[in-house]
Amino acid sequence: MILTAMLFYPGGEHLTSWRLPGGRPADYLSVGYYEDFARTAERAGFAAVFYADELYVWDRFPSGVEHVANLRPEPFGLLGALTRCTERIGLVATVSTTYNEPFHTARQVGSLDFLSSGRAGWNLVTSASDEEARNFGLERNLDHAARYRRGAEFVEVVHGLWDSWDDGAVAPDAASGRYADPAGMHVLDHEGEFFRVRGPLNLPRPPQGRPVLFQAGSSEDGRRLAGRHAEAVFVPGSAPLPGAQRLYEDYKGRAVAAGRARSDLLVLPALSPVLGATSAQARERVDEIEALTPDRLSLDWLSHHLGVDLSDRPLDEEFRFDFAGGSNQVQTVYEGIRKLVDRDRFTLRELYRAMLRRRFLPGTPEEVADWMTERFTSGAADGFTLAFSSVPRGLEEFADEVVPLLVRRGVLAPELRAATLRGNLGLPVPRSRWA
Repeated sequence: MILTAMLFYPGGEHLTSWRLPGGRPADYLSVGYYEDFARTAERAGFAAVFYADELYVWDRFPSGVEHVANLRPEPFGLLGALTRCTERIGLVATVSTTYNEPFHTARQVGSLDFLSSGRAGWNLVTSASDEEARNFGLERNLDHAARYRRGAEFVEVVHGLWDSWDDGAVAPDAASGRYADPAGMHVLDHEGEFFRVRGPLNLPRPPQGRPVLFQAGSSEDGRRLAGRHAEAVFVPGSAPLPGAQRLYEDYKGRAVAAGRARSDLLVLPALSPVLGATSAQARERVDEIEALTPDRLSLDWLSHHLGVDLSDRPLDEEFRFDFAGGSNQVQTVYEGIRKLVDRDRFTLRELYRAMLRRRFLPGTPEEVADWMTERFTSGAADGFTLAFSSVPRGLEEFADEVVPLLVRRGVLAPELRAATLRGNLGLPVPRSRWA
């Protein structure tokens, strides 16, 4: 079983996780806070730290600025610092393919792979918010399909740039004065719909050949891109077991259809456990998160994802909404809301509470370990992307109480065994296109 530890917001998975007991919101710009997180995850046998990122302040509604702790360090500076306090755990940076350029990303992620001795990964996102667009000279975001076409081309360019040099082509010899073999250098000369990039990259081929590509997204466009390129995919984890099995097989089938092996694409559903000594205590801890979340913030969160200001809607009357227009925001969240409303009747208040609660899996350590083991052994997951309700408390509790149970059951290795992220994920080192 593969485990990755995700930091979505610095304080935890939910908008107001930073308010929970044991939080350290004053430390969110301190390297020590993230060092503690990475070292705890490494000791517990997590294969990677998955650092989420966004390129904007959540200020469409005043409640976001007032109540949400979404200020955070830039990924590459932070993960570069974490190479010094960790030895084997992977370090995964989020990169928007909509608001970055392939050459910069190839150089940044490749450099992180060298600095970490082969532990770098990158999480491809296409960005979904108009707020991000306005920070990069646009009024609104690219439409969903265009974002994913750009993302697919972006990956192809980055992979081509990482193959700019043959293995061994850079071999400094002071005696002869020869630094590199010109015959081992390759010019990409890419011209496509979105990018024109000559290359070569001013960096040798990374230690892993290619740092591992993670991707989040379950829309049709997202699944298509994952089948072609992703090596680990972060998917929603709240579906009942049969639905989770179908989603797992869908991703595996897309990898095979793209000429890859099933094992070349790892499916890592999201999991946000909330632990308690009893099931009732765990549910009370979810109640605590709900109690700390202002109604106005929950309402604005729904407005953000539905693309309509709901502030004038009565909170306790039945919620009705026309989903026919679709959304240019995060498709998975939009579809999750639509499916809830299709299945049952909700007031607006009940709807946003239901959306909060479906993010979490409350239970005792044994119940959470049972749930994970069943998914892993039943063909629904290769592992999990853990997004804790509270940081650092949630990670520490999971490491101390759930990880030993999984190890004793024989589904989780007691420690990281390989020196590289690819090694700990069981992924092969890809050959250069020029080999």
